[in-house]
Amino acid sequence: MDIKNEAGMEEKGQKFNIKALAVEDRPREKLLLHGRRLLSDAELLAIIIGSGNKLENVLELSKRILGFYVNDLTRLSKATVGEFAKFKGIGEIKAVTIIAALELGRRRKKIPDRKLHLVSSSKDAELIIRPLLADLIHEEFWILLLNRSHHVIGTQLVSRGGQSGTVVDPKIIFKLAIEQHAAALILAHNHPSGNLKASKADIEITKKLIAAGHLLEMPILDHLIITDDAYMSFADEGMMG
Repeated sequence: MDIKNEAGMEEKGQKFNIKALAVEDRPREKLLLHGRRLLSDAELLAIIIGSGNKLENVLELSKRILGFYVNDLTRLSKATVGEFAKFKGIGEIKAVTIIAALELGRRRKKIPDRKLHLVSSSKDAELIIRPLLADLIHEEFWILLLNRSHHVIGTQLVSRGGQSGTVVDPKIIFKLAIEQHAAALILAHNHPSGNLKASKADIEITKKLIAAGHLLEMPILDHLIITDDAYMSFADEGMMG
């Protein structure tokens, strides 16, 4: 079984370098510009492999590997390190990398869709955020990222400070939110002192973030202050106006 076909490739007379492609057509750049879904199987495999060999660029090598397995990803996922290593340019490290990537995809299919947590009240938000802030002796500022139906799609630590405060940068908050495709946010931070009263700085940063959220059409729904045994909600207290 000859899967290298090196003689046939040498008859081509020249190697087609990946850099000869327009920047927007190179697999990595294409993914960055247009997203992963527009890439072909060969382009995705080329990104995993990283580089070609003396006779083929990485995209040509990827197409040849897929062609050998009749463009069947299921058959490809059953290949061993030894089988991949028969392709010129695929050593043990690249073979292991391909197998690991395919195994992740296989495992993903086995995981049932997890239900997202719906936030319809401050209590819902508090139950999600409390485990992240409980028993800390320093302040941390977190955000809950919500989709349009107010289900939580993620939580993110924004800043960590001392016992009496932490610095919050609105640019970081909205950059994180945009990257995660959030539609709305809930703010949360803890008071290690146990004091549930919002400080002047807490009120000012909340107003600033609400104003920025209006401009970006990404509303701030609430701001929670968490202590060891209680919480305060800006929304419940009518402080979000």
